[in-house]
Amino acid sequence: MAEAEAAASQGFDLGRLLAERGAERYELHAKHLNHQLPRMLRTIGFDKVYERAEGAYFWDADGNDYLDMLAGFGVMGLGRHHPVVRKAMHHVIEAGLADLTRFDCPPLPGLLAEKLLAYTPHLDRVFFGNSGTEAVETALKFARYATGRPRILYCTHAFHGLTIGSLSVNGEDGFRDGFAPLLPDTAIEMGDLDALERALKRGDVAGFVVEPVQGKGVHAAPPGFLRAAQELLHRCGAVLIADEVQTGIGRTGDFFAYQHEAGVEPDLVCVAKTLSGGYVPVSATLGKDWIFRKVYSSMDRVLVHSASFGSNAQAMAAGLATLAVMEDEKIVENARWAGDLLRGRLAELVDKYELLHEVRGRGLMIGIEFGRPKSLKLRGGWTMLQAARKGLFAQMVVVPLLQRHRILTQVSGDHLEVIKLIPPLIIGEKEVDRFVEAFTDVMDDAHKGSGLMGEFGRTLIKQAVAAR
Repeated sequence: MAEAEAAASQGFDLGRLLAERGAERYELHAKHLNHQLPRMLRTIGFDKVYERAEGAYFWDADGNDYLDMLAGFGVMGLGRHHPVVRKAMHHVIEAGLADLTRFDCPPLPGLLAEKLLAYTPHLDRVFFGNSGTEAVETALKFARYATGRPRILYCTHAFHGLTIGSLSVNGEDGFRDGFAPLLPDTAIEMGDLDALERALKRGDVAGFVVEPVQGKGVHAAPPGFLRAAQELLHRCGAVLIADEVQTGIGRTGDFFAYQHEAGVEPDLVCVAKTLSGGYVPVSATLGKDWIFRKVYSSMDRVLVHSASFGSNAQAMAAGLATLAVMEDEKIVENARWAGDLLRGRLAELVDKYELLHEVRGRGLMIGIEFGRPKSLKLRGGWTMLQAARKGLFAQMVVVPLLQRHRILTQVSGDHLEVIKLIPPLIIGEKEVDRFVEAFTDVMDDAHKGSGLMGEFGRTLIKQAVAAR
């Protein structure tokens, strides 16, 4: 056995491959993958080379550290390479389990389902997939089949994924354009109960899918909206679907974001991202027993909805290890504490900077919105940026946060003057201090008549025009 492994290792050496060809990363992407990605990264100065990562930090080849306030779009809830999850990955691989036989009932999926359902006692069953969009697709299919109705309601500005079903409930035309025809759907404004009630009167609605806190722009559902929507849906025979792909598993300071509002008990809940522990893609669609029993109504329908890699041992082990860390290290409590601290520190700056409009969010899901300044000194530069492309000011702040302070953040959505912070849920006061100090420095510069607004704004406009 040892000789066979030694012989095999001579044919493939990952370390050697990376050492020999790792420097080609941007060229390989440009040639073989999405060619616009390296182009975009170079345009805004994000074409960094990160050598390693741990917790809430990256390091480059020179040993410089970078603070991660993006967490891989929320995937890295526990940070990178958490030792407990990493150890679980080694154990499950070394165990040599008979995985994905398809004709047995392995223990790990049942154990992870049991653990997840303990956080949602009103739900009964789980379907495991591989990604957030797959969790949403599952929920849409189950809602339509269980109710016998075709139409799904969703919110404007929503994001639920990019496969064809989840794209049908995507609230942004930029993602939808060119991919029609999509599923029957109707968009309503978040919080508009009258619009919801009007849509339900047609009698063809299967369900309403909603992010308790929208990722695009970081807008929370208004108080009382989810509970009132649930009552309307149930009265009309439709179901409530909570998309917790990004907001779930502690992100907003509760285990699920819908739990911020008393009495809300969604019929289906979609989970992914943080559940992976940052190692193996995994998603879960949690639902009520009656929905699952309708979908899987007989032995003939046992595989009517399935996933080739769903419930694989590595993903289940990652999920179990992640939930253990969440409990043992009190991650949800930390997300609430650190989020309150960071949001509070940033909110104190609103009165100081006229370009800073609002700081909002829950837990460690925070939106920083910029707006039109009052002073003539700044208004010209702001107007110039808005005329070129809405969202450039937010990008103008994001870039020096990385270039000058080595902090990775993101603009919350296309044509939005909002920065979204979704850092690893493990950050503490040190990381909050570093971000606030860096943000203050950038805002100080932005409020100088000839500072960041003028110099960097002209650079971005030039790049944006050249890219058209």
